[in-house]
Amino acid sequence: MFDIAGELHRWLAEGREFAVATVVAVSGSAPRGPGAALAVDSGGTVVGSVSGGCVEGAVYELCAQAIEDGVTRVERFGYSDEDAFAVGLTCGGVIDIMVTPVPARAPVRPVLRAALSAAARGEPGALVRAVAGPPELLGGALLVRPDGSYEGGLGGTAELDRTAAGEAGALLDAGRTGTVVLPAGGAGRGPARTESGDGSACPGGVTLFVESSQPPPRMIVFGAIDFAAALVRAGKFLGYHVTVCDARPVFVTRARFPEADEIVADWPHRYLPSTRTDARTVLCVLTHDAKFDVPLLKVALGLPVAFVGALGSRRTHADRERRLREAGVGERELSRLRSPIGLDLGARTPEETALSIAAEIVASRRGGTGAPLTESGTPIHRDGRNTPAAA
Repeated sequence: MFDIAGELHRWLAEGREFAVATVVAVSGSAPRGPGAALAVDSGGTVVGSVSGGCVEGAVYELCAQAIEDGVTRVERFGYSDEDAFAVGLTCGGVIDIMVTPVPARAPVRPVLRAALSAAARGEPGALVRAVAGPPELLGGALLVRPDGSYEGGLGGTAELDRTAAGEAGALLDAGRTGTVVLPAGGAGRGPARTESGDGSACPGGVTLFVESSQPPPRMIVFGAIDFAAALVRAGKFLGYHVTVCDARPVFVTRARFPEADEIVADWPHRYLPSTRTDARTVLCVLTHDAKFDVPLLKVALGLPVAFVGALGSRRTHADRERRLREAGVGERELSRLRSPIGLDLGARTPEETALSIAAEIVASRRGGTGAPLTESGTPIHRDGRNTPAAA
């Protein structure tokens, strides 16, 4: 439900009663992955989406029913030859959706408020809910923080909460969302296997849904040129925290990049090693000048980031590679460089170029080919979303 955190946090602050439907499992081809959510308040207002339109009408009715009867339920929606265009996924997939009522005085409200507030502030955390097991566990929630502390409860024993927190912490560390099965007897089968010595786990086992929230990944754009302004907008659209860095203060200004989260006036090769990067970080080098991009790329290609790309013609790229080799950059590091940056869209304008760069970033992140779907026989959704998915 973190994809609609802002709206739900406001609803909680306003004291609204509502029900939230969350995708908890996906198999086959489906428009949205685990964690996608739709919520309906007691007045009929709707926010979010769970399927891109395939089953929204039916899920709306389930939410309305949950508001009325206060019962948490899990429903499965899938492809049906007889009724494909009624209630089902015509794309051929199957999704499991948990519908949870949140009445005005529900014990779960403080936990949801804390989780959604932390997400809105960009703080990491994992929200744990039971999707299968004894009825008394359905509707509870546990908020787990990176340091292992937690608040709330699933409605079972303290040992169950401790076990759930351990399992959720492992998924949170990896930034992943998905299910964890705790079989009868208390043995966890998730990333952080634990044992319940006192037999406090549920006799029939319990399935937990762990929804991880991490700060947005970073996109750092080097070079305060017109193409950079368009790329900032594309990066924000994709959900990145975008920084623009250039050594020339006259060009890297808030007036020129009003949508950037940060603007930095510093030499790129000096700024990059001093700032936070991780395995999700995207680096886009648009400086297009050897005195800037060669020392910068020498640093960038040695960092464990997700993507390093550089703007320029093929002639510029060949010269850049020669200069990097002369600077001591090895072939293994050079193989990580995406240059000229962007997919071949025939782009001409800054906006079109930004689109081509954004498309390559998405293809790199998701394992796409960049080929037209009309000419490709590969599955449209092939990222294994029936297993725990990246947050």
